[in-house]
Amino acid sequence: MVRAVVLWILAKLTLREGSALGESLVRHGRGPSRWIFPTLTVLLVLPGLPLPNELMTVLEHIAGIGFIAACAWLAILFIAVISDMITGRYRIDVADNLVARRIRTQFQMLHRLATMLVVVVAVSIALMTFPSIKHIGMSILASAGLASLIVGMAMKGTLSNLIAGVQIAFAQPFRVEDAVVIEGEWGWIEEIGMMYVVVRIWDLRRLVIPLSYFLENSFQNWTRTSADLLGHCFIYTDYTVPVDALRDELRRICESTPLWNGKVCVLQVTDAVQTMLQLRALMDARNSSEAWDLRCYVREKLVDFLQKNYPGSLPRYRADVETRMMGYAGQPATAELGQMATQMEAQANGGLRKTV
Repeated sequence: MVRAVVLWILAKLTLREGSALGESLVRHGRGPSRWIFPTLTVLLVLPGLPLPNELMTVLEHIAGIGFIAACAWLAILFIAVISDMITGRYRIDVADNLVARRIRTQFQMLHRLATMLVVVVAVSIALMTFPSIKHIGMSILASAGLASLIVGMAMKGTLSNLIAGVQIAFAQPFRVEDAVVIEGEWGWIEEIGMMYVVVRIWDLRRLVIPLSYFLENSFQNWTRTSADLLGHCFIYTDYTVPVDALRDELRRICESTPLWNGKVCVLQVTDAVQTMLQLRALMDARNSSEAWDLRCYVREKLVDFLQKNYPGSLPRYRADVETRMMGYAGQPATAELGQMATQMEAQANGGLRKTV
């Protein structure tokens, strides 16, 4: 009853004032409050009940363990509320969200570490309430050197990932929602866990990578210091292409789309081979998604411009063919052979005309 009243009051205050603190308390406090209030009630009422000593001891022990678990859950609740209050001040749904992503990444890792520490401490305290397990714990502490060595060897991969997570949280090689290229896959950092990182690939697949991977392998981070990116596309044309007209068209294309960031718009001849020119269009965009869309848009419009206005400037292959009748051993053919060749050519042309 007390739990329901407290939650109802918090919910009403949250709806009325829009308090982030109240909303966080209501969201995270429903679970712990189911155990804290009943456990406190049992601990308060139990001493006054006329029960045998043996049964009273067992019930008090069970209630004590429940109270330890409830307190641990309450500590986890306050950790979550503090994390919500701090990260709630930094929004990541805005254009300039570099600081917000850094803060959220750090507190996400600290939140998980603090939660794990509370769980370990609570389990240890609960186990120490059993005399037999307490003696076992004391014997383990007596051989702490050997035990730590064995545990360290057994948990080598786990510990390396935990240490890597702490290093990543503070060194910040990447943050939540950073655009990265890993193992040839392009996507965004969706989640940074205690043991792994989830990358959301552009086609909505998920790439799950251990944290230790990022300390041992290189990867691309497209939003390390800024979300701005340069996008490029290549166009292959004939040598007769009017480069200045194409450069003016690129400027017009960039100015016609909101995908362009408005700083870089360059067209250059980057290569010239036997049969064609290679032209590179370079543009800037506000983020990786818009850079990709801008590259595709510019490529389509430039090709369309060439097709409509300069179709002769599209790539072509040229060949000069020379046919000459030669006689035996490379000598010029006689007049009779030349006349025969002329008749054969006329017959062939006539046959082609009939066929057509």
